[in-house]
Amino acid sequence: MIGQQRIALFIDGANLYATTKTLGFDIDYKRLLKEFQGRGHLVRAFYYTALVEDQEYSSIRPLIDWLDYNGYRVVTKPTKEFVDSTGRRKVKGNMDIELAIDALELAPHIDQMYLFSGDGDFRSLVEAMQRRGVRVSVVSTISTQPPMVADELRRQADEFLDIAHLLPKIGRDPADRPERAPRAPGEFGERPRYAGPGLERRYGIRQAPSPADDDIVDT
Repeated sequence: MIGQQRIALFIDGANLYATTKTLGFDIDYKRLLKEFQGRGHLVRAFYYTALVEDQEYSSIRPLIDWLDYNGYRVVTKPTKEFVDSTGRRKVKGNMDIELAIDALELAPHIDQMYLFSGDGDFRSLVEAMQRRGVRVSVVSTISTQPPMVADELRRQADEFLDIAHLLPKIGRDPADRPERAPRAPGEFGERPRYAGPGLERRYGIRQAPSPADDDIVDT
């Protein structure tokens, strides 16, 4: 029975942000968690993102704090900055290894893995999880041109879920997007002591950009 399935979510934050930005909607992370809790016994919900640590204010920090207090296991690491051959500043922040290690370690304890990413580099991970008896669903989209999911990843998965079709269940109404409010604890790197309703309304269920998402290099 589906209710007995042990499931885990692995969310590639930068990739998911790029996908939903292209589709033009925000994720409601409270609704996303509720949706997948209804699909089985949710063992873990991981969210992976790199952080630019030298910034006075990081736009993704309030989201990360909210996720950390509301059922998600947040995994972060600092980005690395370099200058490319054209002299343009680039930010490197790849979380593939962290995600893969967590998935392989959790494999004996789950029946179903939901991978929120279209990155073709995860094909080998999907294959490795399948060899361990874990069914893998890839969540991305083919509703854009070009598609946001690599063909080899989609072919390897046991199931492909187009996130555009999940919009009614996990999307956030743009009309609910709040006006910019005064800064709250956590906006300058300080962790808030609690995730109160104000923080939730302002940041908790809004998809925030990953660090330097226009310049990030996924290598």
